[in-house]
Amino acid sequence: MKRLLASLAAGISLFACSANAADLPGKFEGVTIDAKLIGGQQYEPLYGRIAEWEKATGAKVNVLSKKNYFELDKEMKSDIASGDIKWCVGSNHSSFAPIYEGLYTDLKPLLPAEEIAKFVDSTISASTIDDKLVMLPRAQFDVSALYYQKSLYTDEAKKKAFKEKYGYDLTPPDTWKQVSDQAIFFANPPNFFGTQFPGKEEAINGRFFEMLVAEGGEYLDKDGKPAFNSEAGVRALDWFVNMYKAKAVPAGTTNYLWDDLGAGFASGTVALDLDWPGWAAYFNDPKNSKIAGNVGVIVQPAGSSGKRTGWSGHHGFSVTEACEHKDAAASLVWFLTNEDSQKIEAANGTLPTRKAVWDWDIQQAASDPYKKEALGAFQEAMKHAFPVPRTPEWIEISNAVYPELQSAILGDKTSKEALDAAAEKATGILKDAGAL
Repeated sequence: MKRLLASLAAGISLFACSANAADLPGKFEGVTIDAKLIGGQQYEPLYGRIAEWEKATGAKVNVLSKKNYFELDKEMKSDIASGDIKWCVGSNHSSFAPIYEGLYTDLKPLLPAEEIAKFVDSTISASTIDDKLVMLPRAQFDVSALYYQKSLYTDEAKKKAFKEKYGYDLTPPDTWKQVSDQAIFFANPPNFFGTQFPGKEEAINGRFFEMLVAEGGEYLDKDGKPAFNSEAGVRALDWFVNMYKAKAVPAGTTNYLWDDLGAGFASGTVALDLDWPGWAAYFNDPKNSKIAGNVGVIVQPAGSSGKRTGWSGHHGFSVTEACEHKDAAASLVWFLTNEDSQKIEAANGTLPTRKAVWDWDIQQAASDPYKKEALGAFQEAMKHAFPVPRTPEWIEISNAVYPELQSAILGDKTSKEALDAAAEKATGILKDAGAL
């Protein structure tokens, strides 16, 4: 793949000298930047700024694709396989970035060092692969906290019935065992459900991964070998299986992805929702949500090991090696991640990745009780955040593992049978890649 991408980029003049901060966003009259962007409710508000960049620079942006990231990833891989890299700017994610070896250029020579230094150090580190800064983080740092409907916990009849059944007070849950109890207690299918989870693609594998960690397990061992088919792995997968068996989650959950979950919680038909910060404003907006004014947010629960779930990562934008106008593309990437852009995203509840915007966000939250509660919960959630295993095969492994997770959830296999089969597939992938 390196040779293929190198041949595509041959003959293209590189923008060799670093820009100055005063030069940004620059002038690029007559240039058109083709882009492939992630789409979805929590990502869209930022894209209104593209017109501002066009006006400031004289360039144009042609959005070739706007899809959920799983579909976008497939399209990008197809482009790589066919050698058809004619676009310049792409959405990226820290969990996916290691896959695209050779696709994206190093942004360090294209942007002022002082601008890069304004980002949270850990996000720049996670955006750097083989010493190349392959993406600039947008204000979409992701770690999930627990949203819940507050009125369920003030209903005296429910509090009394729950205490009689489970022997402890009905309060927002701090452990996944409590989530299980409460999800089953609140569920009244098909009209109301205790909780929900994504059921396919990397989404369910990521949720399983973080539950595995919370149960004291590990996905890959110190030698990089799959280790999730353990007792901890069975306990983790059993949580999903038991929620499905109890009908505490919607019957279609094995087909759900993130937008389905957001719509479900906002509809008022779900009690508890482990979800990303980008949904915070949406859930509390009466134009979009039936539970506006009734939303609480707390730190994500802990598993039996005492560790909390905390699968994390961040979104960003990258510039392709094949791009003819890397300077203009880097300017667009900078513009979509600068302070003004990050304030737009952070105002909707997402977590910023620029240091100064964190300070601004905290100040904004001071006079908004709901935002203050949500921001405080996600600040606490970040303390427990951890990334996926840093292997380029993570997504390929996810694609092999998630059908096995589904088979256990649907009752076609036991959790141990499903995890053993998944571990065998994952081992084969890693051996084929030369990682084992």
